[in-house]
Amino acid sequence: AGEGFDGTAVVQTHMTNSRLTDPEVLELRFPIRVDTHQIRKGSGGKGRWQGGDGALRRLEFLETMTVSLLTNGRTAGAFGLHGGHSGAPGVNRLKRKNGEVEVLGHLAEVQMEPGDRLEVETPGGGGFGCEES
Repeated sequence: AGEGFDGTAVVQTHMTNSRLTDPEVLELRFPIRVDTHQIRKGSGGKGRWQGGDGALRRLEFLETMTVSLLTNGRTAGAFGLHGGHSGAPGVNRLKRKNGEVEVLGHLAEVQMEPGDRLEVETPGGGGFGCEES
């Protein structure tokens, strides 16, 4: 967000050197199924101008493979400016087929088995300006 405008939702950079990898491309290149690919509603910081919302992706693994995560913004969300609130931090969750759930750090390498799922919530952007009363 900035003076006079709300932030744009799901702005990703440096993901495979592109702005955002399409679900169809992920499924074509890797043995995974994209269960969910949507805007993470409410994750942008509040303010006179709302910070952009992050994304929510849930991936199901169809074969054994190793996943490496290199993510940021998992401890604190993007800061707001001029009285705007911070966006929500991101979170990475591993959901095993047997029901076990593990929160992964911002840097992780994990072995996935068929039926395991990875849930990635990207951070929201910071809001701008004090909310109007």
